[in-house]
Amino acid sequence: MKILFVASESHPFIKTGGLGDVIGALPVALKELGEDVRVVIPNYRDINEEIKSNLKYIGNFNVNVGWRNQYCGILEYEYEGVMFYLLDNEYYFKRGGLYGYYDDGEKFAFFSRAVVEFLKYIDWTPDILHCNDWQTSMVPVLHKLEYINDDKFKDIKTLLSIHNLFFKGIFSPEVLPELFGYDYEAFFNGSLEHNGAVSFLKGGINYSDKVTTVSKTYAEEIKTPEYGEQLDGLLRYRGDYLEGIVNGIDYKEYNPENDRYIKFKYDYKTIANKVLNKEELQKELNLPVNKDIPMIGVVSRLTHQKGCDLIIKILEDLLKEDVQIVILGTGDQMYEESFKSFAFRYPSKLSANIRFSNELAHKIYAASDMFLMPSLFEPCGLGQLIALRYGSVPIVRETGGLKDTVNPYNEYDESGNGFGFRNYSYEELLVIIKYALSIFKDKDRWTKIVNSAMESDNSWVKSAREYMRIYRELLSNNS
Repeated sequence: MKILFVASESHPFIKTGGLGDVIGALPVALKELGEDVRVVIPNYRDINEEIKSNLKYIGNFNVNVGWRNQYCGILEYEYEGVMFYLLDNEYYFKRGGLYGYYDDGEKFAFFSRAVVEFLKYIDWTPDILHCNDWQTSMVPVLHKLEYINDDKFKDIKTLLSIHNLFFKGIFSPEVLPELFGYDYEAFFNGSLEHNGAVSFLKGGINYSDKVTTVSKTYAEEIKTPEYGEQLDGLLRYRGDYLEGIVNGIDYKEYNPENDRYIKFKYDYKTIANKVLNKEELQKELNLPVNKDIPMIGVVSRLTHQKGCDLIIKILEDLLKEDVQIVILGTGDQMYEESFKSFAFRYPSKLSANIRFSNELAHKIYAASDMFLMPSLFEPCGLGQLIALRYGSVPIVRETGGLKDTVNPYNEYDESGNGFGFRNYSYEELLVIIKYALSIFKDKDRWTKIVNSAMESDNSWVKSAREYMRIYRELLSNNS
C-alpha cells in the first residue's frame, strides 16, 4: 500500500506536541511492516538545523490561494527509511513558531492545496491520503470537491485522524471564496459551517472516507456533548466511519534496558535494579533515601485538564501517609505556586520541579513506584504508556486512552497493570491512591502488577497493524 501522511509537524524535524511524535513514529512503523509510506509537512524556518542543512531540493511549482499565486518549493529528506517532503514558501513558513498567527487559515489553505498539487508533480500516487487535525482537514474537502475526477486522484482514499478535537480551525465564511475560490454552497449546506463560521476540521470529518482518533474510548466520548466540542451530533451521524486506535510510544527512546538517562538499567527480569534508580533520584532531589518509601511520580503539564486541581485538593491528606511525591512540569501559575508551596512545607516528602527536563522525566519514570494521571479528559495519553514500560504503576482516571491502556488491579484474580477511578472527584482519587499504597506493602502482589505493566504492548508496531487493517478496508471498497 502507498500511504502519504499529511501533517503540520513531525519529529525530528519540528514539533509542538503529541501530533509531532505520532507523525515521526507511525510512518516508520508502517514502513518496517513493508508499506510504501511517505510524509509531507511544511518547511518551517525553525526546522532542526542538522536536518535543514541536508535537505535536497527537487523542484517547485505555483499554488493558487484564491486570487493569489504562490511559489511552492519541494525539498526531501529520508528519515528512518521514510521519505519526508517539505513544502517551502517563505511568506507563510519563514517565521518563528508553527501556529497562532492572524493568517493561520490562509497558511494552511495554501498548504492543503499545495499538498494536492504536489502530487501532480511527483511520479508517485498514494492509495491513501492520511491527514491529521484541522491544519490538513481541507485536503479531503479539496479532493472530493475538485480533484476526484482527475485520473491521478480518482482512486485515492482519504483518512482524517483527530488528535485534539478542541482545535477546530475556525475562520470567517469569506475564506471559501477568498482562499479556495469556492462559492458558499459548502457553507450553507452545513458541511463546513460551524456556529456561523467555517470549520476546517468539520469539513475534514464530512468529506473524509474514514475518521480516526487516538483511542477507542475517546472515539466514543467525542460522540457525547461532554467531550464532543459541539461536533458530537456530526460524529454520531458519521459514527460508522469513526474508529479509535491508541497511539504507541517509541520503544527505542523509552527502554529501561538501555536508557542513557538512568544509572541502573533493568527489565522485568532484573526489576530489582529499579529500586536503585529510586535511591539515586532520592539523593539527587534531597529526599530521604529509603527504598521502602513508595514514590509517586507526576510528569505533566500543570493544568486543569491534567487533573492538577484534584491533586492539590488531596495533597494535605496524602502527605500524612508514608510517601514521597516527585512532580515535574510547567503550566498554569496557580498550580506551579501551589506545588512549590507544598514542597516548601514538606521538603522531605514532596519535590516540585517546575521546569521541563527530558532527563529528569526519564529518571522519574525509572525511579517511581506509581505514576499519577488523574486527567479530566485524555484523548490518548503518553505518560501512562511510558510509565507502564518502566514498571511505574499508573493511577489514572478512566477516560479516553487512559481507560484503554490501564487495566485496574483486581485483588481477587490479581490481574491488572494499574489502578483507576471513574468520576472526576478528589475523594475517589484519594481513595484509589490509598488503596494502591496498601497493595504496595504486599511485595508479591505488587511485583505481579509491575510485571503486568512492563509486559503491556504499547509499541507503534501494534498501532501500525491496526491502521493497516483500516487502509485495507478502505481500499477494498474500490474493488
